[in-house]
Amino acid sequence: MSRKKKNLILENIKLLSAGAKGVAVGKTEEGKTILVSGAVPGDVVNARIKKAKSKYYEAEAVDILEPSPYRVEAQCQHFGVCGGCKWQNLAYDKQLEFKQDEVLNNIRRIGGIEDFETLPILGSAEQYYYRNKMEFSFSDARWLTLEEVNSSEAINDKNALGFHIPGMWSKILDLKECHLQEDPSNAIRLAVKQYAVDKGLAFFDVKNQDGFLRTLMLRQNSKGEWMVLFQLYREEKDNREALFEYILKQFPQIKTLVYAINPKNNDSIYDLDIQTYFGEGYLMEEMDGLRFKIGPKSFFQTNYKQALELYRKTLEFADLKGNEVVYDLYTGTGTIAQYLARNAQQVIGIEAVQEAIDAAKAHATLNGLDNCTFYCGDMKEVFTEEFLARHPKADVLVTDPPRDGMHHKVVEQILKLAPQRIVYVSCNSATQARDLALMKDHYRVVKILPVDMFPQTHHVENIALLERI
Repeated sequence: MSRKKKNLILENIKLLSAGAKGVAVGKTEEGKTILVSGAVPGDVVNARIKKAKSKYYEAEAVDILEPSPYRVEAQCQHFGVCGGCKWQNLAYDKQLEFKQDEVLNNIRRIGGIEDFETLPILGSAEQYYYRNKMEFSFSDARWLTLEEVNSSEAINDKNALGFHIPGMWSKILDLKECHLQEDPSNAIRLAVKQYAVDKGLAFFDVKNQDGFLRTLMLRQNSKGEWMVLFQLYREEKDNREALFEYILKQFPQIKTLVYAINPKNNDSIYDLDIQTYFGEGYLMEEMDGLRFKIGPKSFFQTNYKQALELYRKTLEFADLKGNEVVYDLYTGTGTIAQYLARNAQQVIGIEAVQEAIDAAKAHATLNGLDNCTFYCGDMKEVFTEEFLARHPKADVLVTDPPRDGMHHKVVEQILKLAPQRIVYVSCNSATQARDLALMKDHYRVVKILPVDMFPQTHHVENIALLERI
């Protein structure tokens, strides 16, 4: 990269649209594309170039010369620092418009597909306080503002409980408020921090891997019942029990409190032994009559109400009559599979994570569904010709892969299986479009439905219905 290009300020850039990952897109006077962070479509900005590519610039806004008519006041005092909710300053109707445009552009540009019905994006009824799970980190060396860094005054309050600063994993933003999870999420977090400070409990030292309090996870169900999970770097029995008793007394909404001792060099809970201090160690959730047991390690959609709409639409797209064999690829904990099972003859689910498959089997038993069969393993290794030969042919296939989309071998097996209908649920319309392109000689994209699962962010889900040609 040319040193002359990097850090160059480009002036009076009109930002016309939204691009991938929430950047705003404009053009230079020479017609070169510029992707600008820290701005919204409609702004006129001065932008500093961070990377100069042959076809475009990556830049950051340094001055907002003319604010966009789509700008709104961000609700959170931490906006622009914590790294989440990057579209809080963009009107929600415009968020939906840009998300739908992104999906359409990917299907057409990457997928090379033009002739399909586009249903209006399904917006979220709740634009804030929609998450049912939040995770926070303790630190004894919180992120300092520029004013604090430059101040000559001693800084004594260095403890933090909040989010990692983007690009600075060792720095934690001390959260005063968060608009993602409903009350008493903020109250619990703030009470935990204040108690820990008052009692002199050791916040985690990320660099030296030492301390007592490490992470806090808050999870709720739709009934207003709460789970609290603490990760502790080491055992301090008296301090632990006193803290837990204090929190339980303060917040009767807490249905269960669990904890784990984690001396590892990462915060992952999936290989930890979870101990139940209070309650049953799990919450129960219900979705349209289906019951699910949600533990501290459970995979479950974080936007409950919108997930419910997503599952209902997936079932609607599958158009089951009751006698179909359905394959559910990347089934997770089997939530979609069980939605389908009540309207199908048989459902076969495949998933790579053993804990998720164990949960799927348990949930099927809990819900009295004896027509679900689940298999665990890497999709391209399990979903093979041998597998297809041992199982009945699918009439309908549902696939909900991770952000990377489907491996090309999986796509090849779907084409060999040749179900009449495919319902492709995706959290990344770019990789979805790539996969649709591989199938377009055999399947017609009938319609798509973008779904906004995460308001105030650039993320968007998409459901596509395919029918065999």
